[in-house]
Amino acid sequence: MASTSSRRRERLRLLDAGAGVGALTAAWVSEICSRSFRPKEIRLTAYELDEALLPALRQTLTACEKACAAVGIHCKWEVRLTDFIESAVDILDAGLFQTEPAKFDVAILNPPYKKFRSESRTRQVLRRLDIETSNLYTAFLALAVMLLDKGGELIAITPRSFCNGPYFRPFRKHFLQNVNLTRLHVFESRGHAFRDDDVLQENLILHAVKGMPQQTLVSISESHTPDDPTERRRSVPFQRVVRPDDSESFIHLVPDENGHALAETMETLPFTLDALGLAVSTGRVVDFRARRWLRAETSSETVPLIYPTHFENGLVRWPKANYKKPNAILHNAESATLMVPAGVYVLVRRFSAKEERRRVVAAIFDPEYVPCNVVGFENHVNYFHERGAPLDRTLAWGLSMFLNCTSLDTYFRQFNGHTQVNATDLRSLRYPTRAALTEMGRRAGDMLPSQNDIDALVAEILEIQ
Repeated sequence: MASTSSRRRERLRLLDAGAGVGALTAAWVSEICSRSFRPKEIRLTAYELDEALLPALRQTLTACEKACAAVGIHCKWEVRLTDFIESAVDILDAGLFQTEPAKFDVAILNPPYKKFRSESRTRQVLRRLDIETSNLYTAFLALAVMLLDKGGELIAITPRSFCNGPYFRPFRKHFLQNVNLTRLHVFESRGHAFRDDDVLQENLILHAVKGMPQQTLVSISESHTPDDPTERRRSVPFQRVVRPDDSESFIHLVPDENGHALAETMETLPFTLDALGLAVSTGRVVDFRARRWLRAETSSETVPLIYPTHFENGLVRWPKANYKKPNAILHNAESATLMVPAGVYVLVRRFSAKEERRRVVAAIFDPEYVPCNVVGFENHVNYFHERGAPLDRTLAWGLSMFLNCTSLDTYFRQFNGHTQVNATDLRSLRYPTRAALTEMGRRAGDMLPSQNDIDALVAEILEIQ
């Protein structure tokens, strides 16, 4: 991270928000001291809220001061024992009453990862600066960018979840409007870099420069873990990283030529989901909110309740005995709005387990196997439908084949590096024609083929469509 810093000035001001014991600051100072061109002065500002870490942090900063003095750099440092978000918003919101803008040349961050609710004080404080986000780490990034001087660098290691999904859309747009994105490095192993924080998603290091025009090429690199000595790296046109016509501003990470070729293939498919006349929604039953209607066993007053655990070899198998999740939901006037009419649907799991082989897993719900008049899909399931109505059975099997193919899953991982598969992600994909999907379904029959057969059939149909 420190080696990516390229800011050259006589006086450099560094921000380390959420500094911990000062590891990132120390790495940056060591890097600067080792260079032939060195600044005359360095000012270090470290924010840290945990008092238990302060003795070690001050010891680190004192060592930084001594290292700078040894090579002729004057170093001043300051520890701010306060909430970074509250402090940064107060500084940035001071406006005309601020005598000297508190700007930095470099911000180097390993920000905290924690969600917060829309009614929380943190969310309300951030709205003073029109920052809309639901996680501490993106709040730290947004504020750090705002605290940088023009041409200032942002260097951060974060979870990858901001690259896609509806919750981070406002952050992505704000971020990309204000920086020149120069480099992204991805760690493929979910949970490794942040294993102590139970972050079950891929992690990345980003480098960006504030207030400069977006450069044509972005450096994309990838390694398995932070300790992996090998990495793949290539320069990718920015328009391939963030598609110009993408209203969601998803960030795609394509580290090699094979990935680039696959992206070209998947993005030139002819139809959006809407153009096919299809839609995808998230299951309406949020189990902890509907707890009073849930039942472990079926009865004449209940209807099937489908969880991802009911997926089995490409079909929904229901009920499932001896499992902790309920199999049924009471069907009455109050719960009726949570149901959908019985019929054929394609379901996709919203969450994948840590280090699971596949990210996108689809299964067919068919009332021939699960007899019912209405059905409840739990919130951990996405379901494809024909604008509210069930799907044609053959079309549904073809759509399931497409969603379960390896090419789709590999492409999906270029912009999704965490455990969730959101309906927004599925809407962002491009799809084959209805005729191609129907032909896949006809060839599949009523049973999901082996993975090799799925991949071969999808490749054959897409090549000739």
